Amino acid sequence: MANEAHQFDVVIIGGGPGGYAAALYGASAGLSVALIERDKVGGTCLHRGCVPAKEFLETAHVRRTIEHASAFGIDIGAVAVDFSISQRRKSEVVDKLHKGLAGLLKGRKVTVFEGTARLDADLTVRVVDGADAGTEVRGTNVILAAGSVPRTLPGFDLDGTIVLTSDEFLDLSTLPTSAVVIGGGAIGCEFASMLADMGTKVTVLESLPTILMGCDSEVVSVVQRSFKKRGIDVRAGVTVTGHSPKKRTTTVHVDGGEDVAVDVIVLAVGRRPRSEGLLGEGTGVEVNERGFVVADAAMRTANPHVFAVGDIVANTPQLAHVGFAEAIVAIKTILGEPAIPVDYDRVPWAIYSNPEVAFVGLTEAAAKERGYEVIVKKDPFGGNSRAQIIGDTDGVVKVIAEKRPDGTAGQILGVHMAGPWVTEQLGAAYYAVNWEATAEEAAALIQPHPSLSETFGETLLALAGRGLHVG
Repeated sequence: MANEAHQFDVVIIGGGPGGYAAALYGASAGLSVALIERDKVGGTCLHRGCVPAKEFLETAHVRRTIEHASAFGIDIGAVAVDFSISQRRKSEVVDKLHKGLAGLLKGRKVTVFEGTARLDADLTVRVVDGADAGTEVRGTNVILAAGSVPRTLPGFDLDGTIVLTSDEFLDLSTLPTSAVVIGGGAIGCEFASMLADMGTKVTVLESLPTILMGCDSEVVSVVQRSFKKRGIDVRAGVTVTGHSPKKRTTTVHVDGGEDVAVDVIVLAVGRRPRSEGLLGEGTGVEVNERGFVVADAAMRTANPHVFAVGDIVANTPQLAHVGFAEAIVAIKTILGEPAIPVDYDRVPWAIYSNPEVAFVGLTEAAAKERGYEVIVKKDPFGGNSRAQIIGDTDGVVKVIAEKRPDGTAGQILGVHMAGPWVTEQLGAAYYAVNWEATAEEAAALIQPHPSLSETFGETLLALAGRGLHVG
């Protein structure tokens, strides 16, 4: 058994967003906290996911801006991308954030152990490898936050050169001339958009009937039109059967369709939980057939002293900010404080492709499936003065509200956006949906002029029955 020095109020396995949020929040409440991380604190999000991917998307945005500079009277000439410099900048951003996070953990006296951890019986956690291998710690409570890893496909063995997941792609020093992105979800569309904007010829292959499945259909249409205009070949409803590599290229085989010869294959087919080796015998924790840990609304597992947060939890969105929210729920529950469970129907979603996508709440189709009668209003960004000023007018704001018996718009059920900087505009929509505001209540709030957020405000006014520029 661990000695007294290794006894903690909370032991956390995994230092990604869910894990480090639980550590910081718990420590700020006065709990003694141990955090065990196999790599670097910050997890996939900081080192191999959200942050580095968005840095490259920003590089693509800068290139796109420069290419269109002549429309503003600025003559730049030819534009070239030195991807190695973007890689260096990415590393600098990640390193700075990592040092800041490590400093926060140290400042709040969180004890950090390095290595892979396993939960055994009696709430004992063992570090099985890494710098602190052999260490045993015991927690009054344990939080599982081991995260996830990219899924792969049969017939597409990773080699780090031709077949890549997002992990390997983010370490490339040069951009490919051509690429197939397998998977048209959020990650796939972000990579496809970024590559195309930096000059790579891109084909997206998606097995489902459409890209961005689960997003509102009109938002998807905006993205599809933009992708087509920029030469991104999107093929939905297709199945890949493998590939035939040559020396530096390969050909992807598409069942019933035309094969695609490319330099690089990027697998973006989702992520699986990192639960293998996480649990020993006698923990009392339930893991489902897909490897996810089962937890209730308080983030508590079948063992009342073991909690789970983040990507490892079954049937929840794999989003960093959801991990943050779940961590707070878990710590509040441990403290015996009232905790508001995460309402997964109303979490904010942000996709950083070009155009950006952001949404919260029910789509029109989902609202109707749940039996709501709805009123829908939408407003394109084409009429927005700020969008015209910045030269980015492709996009739409769509708001869905419950239809009252008198035919007017009641509670706002969902807000869906595609267009310029919509990920930065979602906050107002998030509050409107989560505070269960009516269209009229939300429409009474003033949007600054000229701003991109006016399109949301205009849509609300129209939904309330008296639009200014929208009928």
